[in-house]
Amino acid sequence: MKVRHHVRAVLLDDGRLVFPRRGWPGGSPCYTTVGGGVEPYDADLEAALRREVMQEIGATIGAPTEFPAFTEPGEKITVVQHYSRADVLDVHPNRRGGPEPDDPDAGDFSPVRVALDSSAVAELGLQAPEPASCLCEHAKTWGA
Repeated sequence: MKVRHHVRAVLLDDGRLVFPRRGWPGGSPCYTTVGGGVEPYDADLEAALRREVMQEIGATIGAPTEFPAFTEPGEKITVVQHYSRADVLDVHPNRRGGPEPDDPDAGDFSPVRVALDSSAVAELGLQAPEPASCLCEHAKTWGA
């Protein structure tokens, strides 16, 4: 079975969590974490994480701290989602680039800041339920 590795960033900016709001014309917006597939040219998971954060929201980040990975078994491909928490150092939307932000069919990637609070995270309705649950737990300690 083939295994595909993805990186996902839980971003903190000035005491608030940052998530991309993905929206499509005529569709309902959804919230997710920044991230995507690890490419063959990425030196390691951290390099892939930094690339994805820059591509999707135009941000640079501090040193990432890993937390639980989630495995999504499939019939042909198993996906391992590697999650890390990182502080946003700066954001400049004009630095975004790459396949998703440059493709109008991929939707809009607008960064949204939410309170560092488990109820605020829960209200977003993040796409993946396991990481969302984990984030709610971690938000309690990050906000302390």
